[in-house]
Amino acid sequence: MDSSAININKKDQDDSAPTPQNTPIFTAPIGSNSSENANISQMLGNPALTNLIQGRLDNLAGASSGYIQTLPKTVQRRLAALQFLQSKHTELEAKFHQEILDIEKKYALLYKPLFDKRHNIISGKEEAAEDDIKAGEAIIKELDGDDELDSDEKQEQEKESSTDVLDSDESEIKGIDSFWLTALYNHPQTREMITERDSKALESLVDVSISYLESGPGFQINFDFRENPYFSNNVLTKTYYYQQSSTSGEMVFGHSEGCKIEWKPEMDLTMTVETKKQRHKTTNKTRVIKKAVPAESFFNLFEDIPVPEDSDDSEEAEEARERLEADYELGEELKEKINLSRSAKESDPPQCKQQ
Repeated sequence: MDSSAININKKDQDDSAPTPQNTPIFTAPIGSNSSENANISQMLGNPALTNLIQGRLDNLAGASSGYIQTLPKTVQRRLAALQFLQSKHTELEAKFHQEILDIEKKYALLYKPLFDKRHNIISGKEEAAEDDIKAGEAIIKELDGDDELDSDEKQEQEKESSTDVLDSDESEIKGIDSFWLTALYNHPQTREMITERDSKALESLVDVSISYLESGPGFQINFDFRENPYFSNNVLTKTYYYQQSSTSGEMVFGHSEGCKIEWKPEMDLTMTVETKKQRHKTTNKTRVIKKAVPAESFFNLFEDIPVPEDSDDSEEAEEARERLEADYELGEELKEKINLSRSAKESDPPQCKQQ
């Protein structure tokens, strides 16, 4: 299996996105005790040790230690039977993880009406129902601990709220401005990716949704934009492909594909221009040299990251592996935590296209 593949098991009790460091392995050894499990968990929590062990195991794959051949024939036959049982277990694990993905797709259909209505309210295509507003206000009060306020404070807040509504001319306000920019900025993992320049472009983001792939296991994140001064695409996409481990049956990340952004002239947010003055040695005249250099940007998300060969241990390859791991983690985080709109069946999911 590709060394860049990352386990996407979602059964972890932790609230963080699955990574090689925090994703538990479902297949527990039969007869293990709690102290052994604790020691194993502690070792697996060490990324360097985990990578070292995985590398050693990869090198041993298919190799014979010669030990089994020294055992009595009757014992070898029993071990062969155990190998068969393990293969049947792996088959069941593969079905188990496929069914998890199928359940995600099933519930995507159930989520769709809710997300469609949410999109219409955010975009201003329709107004929220009065019953939904009242039910939501009750939930907000409960979450904010509003019941702890005394009656006088409640009356004062209600009075101020009603006055604000009466004094404000809100008839021209449609939808919820910059909703998705705010949602992305409120998540710690995406917040650190958004620069001040990015925020201007992300104000034009009108929807973020997920399409499950029909061609194979995986999903695509779709970012829908209205017309803006930065790029001509109206949809930017990032696609994550799963592959099923032949040894454990688990779904792991295989690779991802980004999207070419059609930047308008001098509006590329992933590049910045460095200006330097250069003095001529003989004439002593100065000239200004401008050079485009890569810049930090949320929109680097849509750049393809090359997958290095397993045998490549160069510094560039290690950097690429770190970027791939962060990319896979971000994709899973967006899918699970940002509460994106979902589409269960997309034989032809949205493509990165121009306005």
